[in-house]
Amino acid sequence: IIKTVQMLEPTFGGINLEDIKAPECFEIEERLKETMNIPVFHDDQHGTAIISCAALINAVEIVGKKLSEIKIVVNGAGSAAISCCKLYVSAGVKKENIVMFDSKGCLHKGRKDLNKYKEIFAADKDRGTLGDAMKGADVFAGLSVGGVVSQEMVKGMAKDPIVFAMANPDPEITYEDAIAARKDIIIATGRSDYPNQVNNVLGFPFIFRGALDVRASKINEEMKMAATLALAELAKEKVPEMVIRAYEGEEFSFGREYIIPKPFDPRVLWHVAPAVAKAAMDTGVAKINIEDWDAYKEQLKERLGLSKEVIRVMVQKAKRNPKKVVYSDGEDEKIIRAAHAAVIDKIAKPILLGDEKVIHSILDELGYEKNGIEIIDPTKSEKREIYAQRYFENRKRKGVTLLEARQLMYKPNYFGPMMIDAGESDAYIGGLNAHYPTTIKPALQCIGVRDGFKVVSGLYIIIAKNDVFFFADTTVNINPNAEELAEIAISTAETVESFDIIPKVAMLSFSNFGSSLSPESRKVQQAVKIVKEKKPNLIIDGEMQADTAIMPELIKKDFPFSNLKSRANVLVFPDLNAGNIAYKLMARIGQAT
Repeated sequence: IIKTVQMLEPTFGGINLEDIKAPECFEIEERLKETMNIPVFHDDQHGTAIISCAALINAVEIVGKKLSEIKIVVNGAGSAAISCCKLYVSAGVKKENIVMFDSKGCLHKGRKDLNKYKEIFAADKDRGTLGDAMKGADVFAGLSVGGVVSQEMVKGMAKDPIVFAMANPDPEITYEDAIAARKDIIIATGRSDYPNQVNNVLGFPFIFRGALDVRASKINEEMKMAATLALAELAKEKVPEMVIRAYEGEEFSFGREYIIPKPFDPRVLWHVAPAVAKAAMDTGVAKINIEDWDAYKEQLKERLGLSKEVIRVMVQKAKRNPKKVVYSDGEDEKIIRAAHAAVIDKIAKPILLGDEKVIHSILDELGYEKNGIEIIDPTKSEKREIYAQRYFENRKRKGVTLLEARQLMYKPNYFGPMMIDAGESDAYIGGLNAHYPTTIKPALQCIGVRDGFKVVSGLYIIIAKNDVFFFADTTVNINPNAEELAEIAISTAETVESFDIIPKVAMLSFSNFGSSLSPESRKVQQAVKIVKEKKPNLIIDGEMQADTAIMPELIKKDFPFSNLKSRANVLVFPDLNAGNIAYKLMARIGQAT
């Protein structure tokens, strides 16, 4: 391993080691650090250490104790446990106040089977069982296996106990058992479905970013501590709306259930990376220096990219509460692949419509498991008659007979939308093998328009470089009037807000603020007026030309009176011709996605 990694040095900026057991991992990392001039980092050790140490610093502060006085019991003596304890000591914990256990019991100086790394944390004498050691302890740190800590052990700990049950997937004690045992407890686990997740994703990507940006020759203890303190401080800052929305509106504030930032908090990048880079410079391991830290932080935000942030928010929301998604083209291989990916990524609960034998055959050919994918054949489903009756009730005064309703329910593009109407699915995806009108018409007839709105519109998310734009209406309304344009703008803005983005709406025309008056430009002017009356706090202006909307320097120079002071991200087109042509040109010529 050592020789292989050394050979990579000329073409790599840094090396992250994974899945190397102790004690070999210590020897390998030490040798590589001694012989190489680029950062080498064993994430299994140091990632967990940094995250848990940040959590420990904050937890101790919350309960009003001092790091130098707390007593810690650690279960597990592998690479992560030893690295955690080393960093805890660097943070201020006294080594003599740490008692460590491995699979054979307490590490103490009377044992002859300890390697030199375990000997560092060997106690003067045997402290008995894990339960014995935990009596009166302030902190328990578990890096071992699930279920080894009982409620009685937790009950025996000191006032305001801190429990880090970091074994995955099953913690040393479950969150439910821990809080049932002690109401004054602070508990962290490695799981995302409970508060205070200790997750390595908060560590090494951002540590390496800072190290690479100053061409650091190594990642030293000072850099690891800088990352630790940056994470600890970030947890004390006000949590932005984008993070709250990504976690289904759950409120977070510094306290017992929020001692470390959430794994998908984008701010970690521009808090941790600069801290690591500065520590590298201060300790003389950086080959280049950063002079303007504000500019550097802005560069980091740009590197993250709004497009990645939008996708990240969507994925995180989907994972937090996976929805049922029905696919009308369930026999298509592309759809089956998409459904399988949704299951693997845990972002949706797919329902495929089609012949069960055909779908199973394709799943077998692709080597996919059938678990997690529901298959419904509309021609055989017992729900077909229920949906037909429901559809008939909704459309009986619009020329639809019960016989026609029954015939339509054999078709996936009607059966699927009726599942949503009946509350048995949350979303519908169709149209892969059909024209757009053939797909949207059944959806409108079955589901209808949202309460409070009269118009349905088509929205495209356009990702161009690091920018995200929202184009509307691109698919539905051929020549909307002013009232319809206003409704399109409002509904689009609301959708954009759901992505944790502040909508800045430009109502487009061939005219700039009355420069060319015509019925077409006046229609857009009237739409802007309607929106401002209905949504006075929405950032919107127009009519304006497309380049004016996306070039703030033009607005500043020629139209300083405009409400838009920065680039618009929502572009509402005056008619379907303009919207449809624009998004297709962006896709083909502008290389947008």
